[in-house]
Amino acid sequence: MERLSSLLAPKTCCFDRPHLNSHSNSMVCSAGFLPFVSSTFALPVCGGVSILRRSPTAAATVAEAIAVAVDDPAIHSTASPKKVLIPIGYGTEEMEAVILVYVLRQAGAHVTVASVEPQLEVEASGGVKFVADTSINSCTNQIFDLIVLPGGMPGSARLRDSEVLRSITSKHAEEKRLYGAICAAPAVTLQPWGLLKKKRITCHPAFMDKLSSFWAVKSNIQVSGELTTSRGPGTTFEFALSLVEQLSGESAAHEVKGLLLLSEDQSRKEFNEVEWLLDHPPHVLIPVANGSDEIEVVTIVDILRRAKVNAVVASVEKSLQILASHGTNIVADKLIDVAAESIYDLIVLPGGINGAKRLSKSKVLKKLLKEQESAGRIYGAICSSLTLLQRQGLLKGKRITDHPSLSDKLKPEVVAGAKVVIDGKLITSKGLSTATDFALAIVSKLFGHARARSVAEGLVFEFPRN
Repeated sequence: MERLSSLLAPKTCCFDRPHLNSHSNSMVCSAGFLPFVSSTFALPVCGGVSILRRSPTAAATVAEAIAVAVDDPAIHSTASPKKVLIPIGYGTEEMEAVILVYVLRQAGAHVTVASVEPQLEVEASGGVKFVADTSINSCTNQIFDLIVLPGGMPGSARLRDSEVLRSITSKHAEEKRLYGAICAAPAVTLQPWGLLKKKRITCHPAFMDKLSSFWAVKSNIQVSGELTTSRGPGTTFEFALSLVEQLSGESAAHEVKGLLLLSEDQSRKEFNEVEWLLDHPPHVLIPVANGSDEIEVVTIVDILRRAKVNAVVASVEKSLQILASHGTNIVADKLIDVAAESIYDLIVLPGGINGAKRLSKSKVLKKLLKEQESAGRIYGAICSSLTLLQRQGLLKGKRITDHPSLSDKLKPEVVAGAKVVIDGKLITSKGLSTATDFALAIVSKLFGHARARSVAEGLVFEFPRN
């Protein structure tokens, strides 16, 4: 276990587990952008802005995925995938749910997202709407290798009040199988069920006073026997990697961490500094398309809305519903034609290889971007969507940061050692693992450092004091 600490930030992980169940053969995708067709491969499913629905196929991307997968031994395995249950309810924290599902599926686990509500469609704590894979009632006779509870309020209370979930989880724990909880869930859900007895635990700082002071630990991750707990959205990547190691071994955790591009780079570098402060609530447009990266979409939208930004998600497709890069259906707030009737203080493009290609085909979006730059308003992109800005001539003379896979495709000056780069009224970032830094940098520029720090504290995300 000591080796896992080297994967994560120093002194953020605590373990008192005497041994781990590991498996030498883990199915891990070796191309960070690739979606996969079924749980036989790594099929990440993440959150979106309005309604999200897991899709059994991703026609726009399957051919590309299979072409690589067939020749890549890293994703082949004769072992059965580990089975994971992630329940959600009204008010579940969307970033936690999204990241857990994504990382565990990236590690080859077969993840079932189950609704504890009467319906499959569930509205998360920040207004994001998910459609679960199934109802919790359909999981009663299944055996899982791991049950992990996302937090959020009132989501944790909704999970607590589900008698079916309580029965499934209690039996699971009695059989000494792995289980975990994050944010409010340890205190609000597991504690009333009696599943924290004689366990070292952590949770969101706002709920620490509900735990026994003798057993509570102020660490980002706490592993105690079969139970793993964590603090909030900002610690979910670490939490998920800990669960991956326990399910599939250290090599799987190392490989998934590499795919996520988690790094210790400086959070932000800025050039040609100008003020972004406004005299009105910021109005932000986030265009999406088939193939957009869902983790980037949901993280940016969630954080901006926490900061009281009016964030509008607009589809460039013919319908509001789009198929995201890893097989998730997202229903946008508006079609791009309707969204174009308004003026936006900021336009932010999420990544995803195929999503960027689809965005670049939208004449309406390209016109909006040109007008944005001509009017001296703010614009930005993360990951693959920087290619669209380059084609539009919107990166000329600008410093940027980018995803490593794009370094030979972008002509502007790429700044090394930064997760986020701001140059005047342009903001860029690397990818899904830097989406939180990216969104907080936007909040900082729009409202000031204090607002961004306040949002980061709620996320339990380390953010510079100055």
